[in-house]
Parts: sequence; structure tokens; C-alpha cells
Amino acid sequence: MPDRKVLTDISSTSWEHPADRAALNALRALPLFDDVVRKVVGFFGDTGVRQLFLANAVLIGPNQRPGLNELYEEVLATMNCPTRPQLYVTQTPEANAGAVGFNEPFIVINSGTLGLLNREEQRFVLAHEVGHVMSGHVIYRTLAAILILVGLRGLPFLAGIALLPIQVALFEWYRKSELSADRAGLLGSQSRDDTLMSFLKFAGGGSGDDKISLDEFMKQAAQYETQGGAWDTVMKVLNTVFREHPFNTVRAAELQRWMDGGAYDRILAGEYAKRSDPSTERPLNQDFSDAAGYYGDQAREAMGKIGDVFDRAKGAFDDAFKGGRR
Repeated sequence: MPDRKVLTDISSTSWEHPADRAALNALRALPLFDDVVRKVVGFFGDTGVRQLFLANAVLIGPNQRPGLNELYEEVLATMNCPTRPQLYVTQTPEANAGAVGFNEPFIVINSGTLGLLNREEQRFVLAHEVGHVMSGHVIYRTLAAILILVGLRGLPFLAGIALLPIQVALFEWYRKSELSADRAGLLGSQSRDDTLMSFLKFAGGGSGDDKISLDEFMKQAAQYETQGGAWDTVMKVLNTVFREHPFNTVRAAELQRWMDGGAYDRILAGEYAKRSDPSTERPLNQDFSDAAGYYGDQAREAMGKIGDVFDRAKGAFDDAFKGGRR
């Protein structure tokens, strides 16, 4: 087992993606968003959330899956996490995991994830979820999960609130928060290949009795990002509007870009923001500036074209309805 650097007193701002922070601040600025959060938290509370997510789950500890518990303790130590969120395993075939809760966050990992990934790839997943907790993502991610699981019809107390803009903005931030947590996962794993192999397996499953190639997957990831023209870029955006996670190829390419930029190596060398240093808080305008740089000219052009796509679609529907009323 390689020696891992303990990231003593590391602040989550060290790994947070600028697009994550900008999207979250934009989400918080939406009218009535705070009202939605208060109503959902007040209705469910921590007890309701635990009943919703842990009805069929097993709490992990020294005497329950001790191997997984040991791995989790190693991750918490590497990231110098100031708390120990409870860890649960649920019998669910889909490969996934999540950090959930309001005042008392906990982590749930699906049995399908444990069956798909080896121990070192599981290390990345656990560190990814710890990253969500340390970044303070959990309350908003729980809100998104409740909207997915329960649906709007199951939340009558939100009647009268225009939720579509909130849903779109919430899922946009949700996806961007994954990019931050992926960086945290890499820092907890400190293995490039095990981390990127996790994305390959999430995208296409394990090898079984065949072979899978990380090099080929990374070529595919680079091709997805660079191929196609403006219309292809628009369709990529539309394809993700209501997705909870970015595509795994995109996540892999984005994380490789972060490594290539040198930030990962600098953190392992001890150059990172500290929780004990209040100056590590970043001003909002810097988040938006950095996010704009991340999206780039092509993405901004694509977002401008989305309005044209919806306008054409609306025009087609209007014409159809007019025809039906004749």
C-alpha cells in the first residue's frame, strides 16, 4: 500500500471547482429558493431523511464490514476530516453512492458499487463523498435527491412555487458539485489510475472475463469534449439539463485537466488552503470569473444558442396548437 500524504487542516476551497461555487451562488440567488429549502427541511428534518434513505441499509463499523470500515477510516484520516459521518451500505444493484442529510450528514454506498469496484477504486468513491460533506454540499444535494425520489406531487407544500427554474439551476449545480468532489476523491485516493478507472467502470461496467483499457477510455473522453460543432455542443448541454451527474467521460477528462494544470501536485506538496485560515474564503466575483474561464468561449456560445432552440420548439408547439383549434 503506497504512503499517502495526510492533508492536515485542508480547506475544501482547495479542491472546489470554480463552476461549482459560481453555480451554487447563482442558485442561492434565485427568488424563493431559500423558501423551498426551509419548507423541505422543515417537512422532512433529519429523522425523515434517515427514514427515506436508510430503511434498507446497514450501518458500517468495526464489527460490521470491518474491511470497509478500515478503508473508510483511512480516507477520513488522509483528508483530515473533522467529523466522522456515519457510513451505510444499502442493497441496491445500481453502482452509486451519496452523501445525505441536513444537520447530521451521512454517507450511503450501494452494494452495486462495492461489487463493481476494487478496494482502491472504492477508496476514491468514499473520499468523493467525504469531499461533499466537507464542502457543505449535503443539504442542497439532499434537496435534489428528495425531488428525484419523491417528486413534486409528493411535496404539496411547494404548490404555487414556480419550481422549474429552481430544478434546472439545482441540477446544474448538482452536476458541478460532482467535479469538486471528484477532486476530493482523487486527493483521498492519491492514485490517478484507480480514480480514472472508477469512471470507466461506472460508464461501462467491469471487465468480467474480458479486458478494459484506461488509455482507450481517456482517448474517448478527450474525443467527446472536442468533437462536433456548435449544434453538437448545444445538444450536449440539453442532454444533461435534468441529469444528476455529468457524463463519466466528461468527469474523467475534467479531472485529468486539473491534474495536468499542476494543482493536484501542489496540494500533495503541502500548498493548499487551510481551514484555520479565514482568508481562504474566496470572493463571489472571483468564482464567477473563474467559472467563465472554465466554460470557455465555445460553451458560452452554446448557452446563447439554447434560447434559439427553445424558441423554435415553442413556435412549433404554438403552431401545432393553433392548427388543432381551427
